Amino acid sequence: MELETWLAFFAACWLISLTPGAGAIASMSSGLQYGFWRGYWNALGLQLGLALQIAIVGAGVGAILAASATAFYAIKWFGVAYLVYLGIKQWRALPSDMSDDAAIRPMGKPLVLIFRGFLVNMGNPKALVFMLAVLPQFINPHAPLLIQYLVIGATMVFVDLIVMAGYTGLASKVLRALRTPKQQKRMNRTFAGLFIGAAAFMATLRKAAV
Repeated sequence: MELETWLAFFAACWLISLTPGAGAIASMSSGLQYGFWRGYWNALGLQLGLALQIAIVGAGVGAILAASATAFYAIKWFGVAYLVYLGIKQWRALPSDMSDDAAIRPMGKPLVLIFRGFLVNMGNPKALVFMLAVLPQFINPHAPLLIQYLVIGATMVFVDLIVMAGYTGLASKVLRALRTPKQQKRMNRTFAGLFIGAAAFMATLRKAAV
């Protein structure tokens, strides 16, 4: 991959990652509930999902899935259901004692948070279709494809890790400011609404005509 092509792709990655979506909502929700270091496990799960999507596109399977209405809608409705589940879980989350002398802090299990992030990314069929439309524009078909997809994958993951760190860190700062159960409850329900909103938006997605 030529330097000019990579720089253009690098800029595109920032625009893609900074655009708020289900991944950003999940990152902020994790930061809000568990703080930065524990909540950041969710971002690692998001990257595993992203890496798998890139691998699917690179292997040519993505084109087959994108052409299949059954596969598209199966992934879509799984994603909708999972976002609704996260919204309900966030709505029902209990306030925690966030005073300075609190002995117990909420502790999310790393593997659970990783799996959660992975499912959020893999449950979005439009992400796969988007990659099928965008990635080939930065690929030179006359050069070794494996190296190019590895560079693309590493670049996307690197940028997204930084952006999701920002979202998680921002929410973790909000966490430290939430001292009363009423404040925590209001914030939990705000994020629950964002998850439900993301699910509603995903439910409106339709497969593009081929």
